[in-house]
Amino acid sequence: MNNRSFITGTHLMRFLHHAWSLLGLSLVAACTPPSNPPAANPPATAASVPNIGSLTGTAKVTTASGIVFESVQTGSGPSPKATDTVKVHYRGTFPDGREFDSSYKRGQPTSFPLNRVIPCWTEAVQLMKPGGKARITCPPQLAYGERGAGGVIPPNATLVFDIELVAIGS
Repeated sequence: MNNRSFITGTHLMRFLHHAWSLLGLSLVAACTPPSNPPAANPPATAASVPNIGSLTGTAKVTTASGIVFESVQTGSGPSPKATDTVKVHYRGTFPDGREFDSSYKRGQPTSFPLNRVIPCWTEAVQLMKPGGKARITCPPQLAYGERGAGGVIPPNATLVFDIELVAIGS
C-alpha cells in the first residue's frame, strides 16, 4: 500500500455540502441592505457631470445619485431646467428588455413639466440637449421605489429608458 490520501464519496459530499452552505451565507450577507442607508446625493446637472458634453456612442457615466447615463446622440443648444416643460419620445423597459411603455408605439412624443416625473427623469433629462438621445438606467429609489406603479411596474424595480429630447417648451 502506498501513502496516498484518498477522498471517499462521503468525505466529498460533506465538503461540497459545507462549501455550498458557506456560499449561500455569503450571498445572503451580500444582499442584506445596510442598517444605516447612505445619505442622499444631490441630483446631477449638466455642469456637475464631468465631460458630459463630450459623451457620444457608448460612453457611460454614473451620477452621484446612481443613475447610469449613456449618451447615444449628442443634441445642441441649452439643457432643460427642472422647471421646464419638455417634449420627449421614449421607450421604457425592465433590465431584461421587457417593454412597459413607449411613446414611439403611440406614434407621438409626449410633453410634461420635468419636475413632475420620477426623480430619475428630472435629473437625467437635464443632462441632455434638444435632438439628443440617451439611455438611462434608473435605480429603484429614483424611479417608483417600494410602491411600484399601476400594477405594471413592481416595487423596487430598476428601469431602463431610451429617451429622445425633442424640444424644450410645449
